[in-house]
Amino acid sequence: MNGTAIENFVCVIYNVSFMNCTWHVGRTASGDTQYFLYWKASRKEDLTECQNYIKDNCGRHTGCRFQNVTIENKKAYFLVNGSRSGQNIQSHEKMIMLYEIEKLTPPLNVTVNCREASHVCEISWQPPRTSHVKNHACFKYEIVIEDKADPEKNIKTTSRTERSIRGNSYIFESFRAEKRYSVKIRATDNGCLVSTSWGEWTTPIEFGKEQLTSTPSYKLFLIPVLAASFILFLCIISIYLKKTSATIPQPRGQFHEISPTDFQTEYKNQLIKHETEETITIIEEVA
Repeated sequence: MNGTAIENFVCVIYNVSFMNCTWHVGRTASGDTQYFLYWKASRKEDLTECQNYIKDNCGRHTGCRFQNVTIENKKAYFLVNGSRSGQNIQSHEKMIMLYEIEKLTPPLNVTVNCREASHVCEISWQPPRTSHVKNHACFKYEIVIEDKADPEKNIKTTSRTERSIRGNSYIFESFRAEKRYSVKIRATDNGCLVSTSWGEWTTPIEFGKEQLTSTPSYKLFLIPVLAASFILFLCIISIYLKKTSATIPQPRGQFHEISPTDFQTEYKNQLIKHETEETITIIEEVA
């Protein structure tokens, strides 16, 4: 039954311990053809069937999802057989070194520390997570630094790529405080039991003065809020002052300032009054 066996069998390990295996149905496989995947991670283990199949629109098995896969130094054995109308079809067998099919996770904990005075930035990171590699020297890295575009200054995005970086840091010596940059990193094998394919990129991290100061989203909201709060505060103070001034009792009569002329007139009147009283008293005594 030529052409009934599966084709393009591929397995990928990702996120440290998850594995997907997929295949295409045979060229002459009919709609009632069904496939079954069996595997074992080492020679000492027994074959086990897939527990989580991937299916196509016809309900045929076209892949399998695995969890809790450990790599170590293992050569796994895969067998895909099947049947059609109650008859067996061609089977497919394959041996795979598990570390060779791992898609490395992005490097961890990427940080950027810049010194504006010396125009230097130190970019550092930690190795990607794996289930079988503990030696940091087993990885090398590719780093891409982009000089971000600035339409106002007519600056286009340019990139600078450095490959085969060994170690967990890189010195960027072209830093300019007025510019904005982004950096991303990925890892691959450096002579150990690690996949030779490049792993996943880190999420780009932006740095530079322009990026640090460009925080309009909250500033544009905060400024009018503060202004409105200040105006409301002034209104409250004004109303309070008006109320307190209205409660101060006012004098019934107006106060008049006594001038020097008025004072002298009043003094003379008092003297005349006093002399008159004395004259009346003397007359009464003589009488």
